[in-house]
Amino acid sequence: SGECSLEPSMIEKQSKVPVYLQVQRFIEDLIEGADYGPGDHIPSERALADQLDVNRLTVRKAIDRLVSHGRLERNSTNGTRIPEPRLNRHVEPSPNFGSLTRAIQLNGGKPSSKLLHFELAKAKDSIASNLAIPVDDDILVIRRLWRVDDVPIIIETSYIPAATVPGLGAEDLIAGQSLYEILRERYGIVAATSNRTISVHVPTSFEEATLMLPPHSSTLLMRLIVEDANRRPIEYVRSVNHPVHVNFQTAPQASDKS
Repeated sequence: SGECSLEPSMIEKQSKVPVYLQVQRFIEDLIEGADYGPGDHIPSERALADQLDVNRLTVRKAIDRLVSHGRLERNSTNGTRIPEPRLNRHVEPSPNFGSLTRAIQLNGGKPSSKLLHFELAKAKDSIASNLAIPVDDDILVIRRLWRVDDVPIIIETSYIPAATVPGLGAEDLIAGQSLYEILRERYGIVAATSNRTISVHVPTSFEEATLMLPPHSSTLLMRLIVEDANRRPIEYVRSVNHPVHVNFQTAPQASDKS
């Protein structure tokens, strides 16, 4: 990163807004600007304190808050930097369904999942439509939190027609077992294709707290309809992705030239 020019006048010490919050907002503007990207280091606490004419402990408090929100990360030897994404997810459907674990490992992380919610419910209109089943049919609702290196990155909710998975219970998933392995090995259900949409999503208070997001964050919401080889929907998935730790990318396109 090049040198940055900081304006002391940006910090208004007589303002009703606490100085540490003003410093935090300044650093947020800094790292969201064109000069900084994932992996870049921000100026040192001392440099920020000197150039903003504030106490170094105030700068540390602002940085601590950004670290706790996942916007920055500290390295004991190299200072503070903007974190790299912990997971790169492909926009296009993958032939390896249930491969979040594998994708995280390929990114060099240690994956883990925690079962947050498991219930038998009735399919509402939109869920029933996505699963091609009658409204009010029984469905299983399975919500899990995915972590990379103990950092929460994805809340994934699966809706599955209950008739296709008789006997499936919370205890089958409590230890982080692969849902797709269970579907394949116990029920003979094999995921073959998926239709997916990705949109910007304002998280609920539960999602915000669970993903440890700062207030007023936006997330990326991926919705998938997973089908078997006969194009029968076997699962509808609602995936809420951390805006910093998860990055969506497209696969390289083959050249059209012959």
